[in-house]
Amino acid sequence: MNVDPGRQFRELARLTVSIRLAVSALVLTAILLTAALSSLLWWRTAEATSRQLASTINEQIVAAVRKEVSAIVDEARAAHTAIRTLFLQNVLDTREADKREFVFLSQLQSQATISWVAFGWPDGSFFAAHKLGDRRMEMMEISLTDHVGQRRVDEYDVVPGDIEFANRRFEPTDFRVADRIWFKTGLAAEEAQWFRVVDHPTGDRPSIAFAGPIDVYQERQGVLAIMIEYTRLARFLSQLEVGRTGTAFIIDDSGELVAAPDKDADELHVAKGDTTLLPLARVALAKAGNDGRKEASRSRLTSGGAAYEVALTPLPFPGWSLATVIPEAEFLGPVETTLHRLILGLALGAVLAALASAMLARSVIAAPLSRVVGELRHVEAFALEQVRRHPSRLKEIASLSGAIAEMAAGLSAFRKFIPADLVRGLLRQGVEAKPGGSIQELSVMFIDIAGFTGLSERLGDRVVPLLSRYLDLASEAVVASGGTIDKFIGDAVMAFWGAPQPQADHALRCCRAALGCRRAIAQSGLADDLGQPLQIRIGINSGRMLVGNIGSELRLNYTVIGDAVNVASRLEGANKSYGTQILIGEATERLARGTIVTREIDSIAVYGREEGFPVFELIALAGEAEAAAGWIARYEQGLANYRARRFAAALTDFEAVLIERGQDRPAELMRDRCRQFCTAPPDAEWRPIVALTSK
Repeated sequence: MNVDPGRQFRELARLTVSIRLAVSALVLTAILLTAALSSLLWWRTAEATSRQLASTINEQIVAAVRKEVSAIVDEARAAHTAIRTLFLQNVLDTREADKREFVFLSQLQSQATISWVAFGWPDGSFFAAHKLGDRRMEMMEISLTDHVGQRRVDEYDVVPGDIEFANRRFEPTDFRVADRIWFKTGLAAEEAQWFRVVDHPTGDRPSIAFAGPIDVYQERQGVLAIMIEYTRLARFLSQLEVGRTGTAFIIDDSGELVAAPDKDADELHVAKGDTTLLPLARVALAKAGNDGRKEASRSRLTSGGAAYEVALTPLPFPGWSLATVIPEAEFLGPVETTLHRLILGLALGAVLAALASAMLARSVIAAPLSRVVGELRHVEAFALEQVRRHPSRLKEIASLSGAIAEMAAGLSAFRKFIPADLVRGLLRQGVEAKPGGSIQELSVMFIDIAGFTGLSERLGDRVVPLLSRYLDLASEAVVASGGTIDKFIGDAVMAFWGAPQPQADHALRCCRAALGCRRAIAQSGLADDLGQPLQIRIGINSGRMLVGNIGSELRLNYTVIGDAVNVASRLEGANKSYGTQILIGEATERLARGTIVTREIDSIAVYGREEGFPVFELIALAGEAEAAAGWIARYEQGLANYRARRFAAALTDFEAVLIERGQDRPAELMRDRCRQFCTAPPDAEWRPIVALTSK
């Protein structure tokens, strides 16, 4: 048999080409299979995540509603108990009209959710206080002796911190409290209980009432009722975000609607919330049955071709349930759209990746890439000093290695803007670069230069070297004590302690940094344009504050916010009023007590806060200011006399401090106050608290 060599060569060539195609096809098949499995896994994960998100939203809504209902129930019980106690202790007599009006109106004004405070006597007389929205209230009385068949109504306007009488009128009425279930049952009962009430002297308004008897000296005086109209619940529900188009209802065990979201509902406006999805809630209630209503349940229901997730949760009030109805498309629709795009992108990427894989398979690239990945790990951990450039015969890998090294060099330049230790700490703790945080007890400090505005205007751009040196000294003091520099705001420095790494002694560290900064500035010889030593002011406070990544998805700042932070800022400004350099809050003094030397300066109410709190001047660390013990004790003795209105004794104490120290601005201020009060004593309502009216 003759064999043609040319034919054999051509067959071998075709075989070689076929093997290349087979390898490419194998790679392509592997990539497509991986893409398909990844897409399926992603779909399952995204679906589960979306459903979990919907569940989380529902749990948050349930928690908010349960908290509100519990608060309403508790407020009603508390109001009933408070008024009942006044009657039982004979502080208030049921027939004392003026005191009774005052007490009832006060309860309405102080309890946001209460709509009625009513009292019925055994003889059928009736008295009640009733809200008319948020801006008016009315008192009404139906007597069987005076103005029979009429209802006396006194209207009041609600003004900030008070109520003002508006008008009085008489209206005909056929309301008889003796015919009401809550009154008849309460008159015969031994203790208060809940009722459903619809009819009121003003008309039909669905409500719940906590009503019970009032006995004084073992004699039944009548029935006291605290009522909450359903419109208050409707207004609360309107504040909840149940997805974009979902809603929440409160329904009773018979399926009747208690409340649907309506932001305008109150005692004057009937609730007119959207009840389009209410039938689904009723179906879920019927599906749960009597036993199922005692615990939370979830159902998937359809209506009009759309699917809905309906969650049913019992509420603290007997027989009430919360139903949340969320369209399934809200949390699964974006997933499906993204999946379609992902499949298309993966298909295109798979073809390109298969071609690239066939070409790269000829060369060994795993080892160089492993080394490059190792350098990326260093960048990921922000260990930029460990990043090295790796030469490679492969141009792409060599370029990648060079780019990584250049990136590390570029990131190193940001060390002056972003503390490297802070970044490493956040990375070690797994804190993602997205908005979020947690409430922790921390200490925060604000530092700035006294009179910096005038100084900068006089110096112009010559202020930059002075400001740079000052910021260097302040930053070194903060870092030396383990603090985190939050930001520079002009001449101000903001820093905090206790995060991201926990520090049990964060208050002491903060105080140590403040004293170190003051000492460093004094020793540096820094002076203003007039040759005067540079003066700084420092405010410190400790407390629970929000710490974390604050900002947007585009830019974040690891910082702290909260009332305790604001107080620290105000304390820094308060130094100007008292002529001090370092003021600390009460919580900081308490946490660092025994390790620092302080004196209590005064009780102040800073800008933005009405209540007062004690403020302390930080003198030194413990053991560094023994000589100051005498005048500190004398000053605080004077402060105690001042607060006790013993102004003459306080004046003597503060003058003694001035004699010992020669100059002490806080003592001078207190001395001047005492002189003023010795001449013109304050009235009985005077409080020893100074309000600082500026930030």
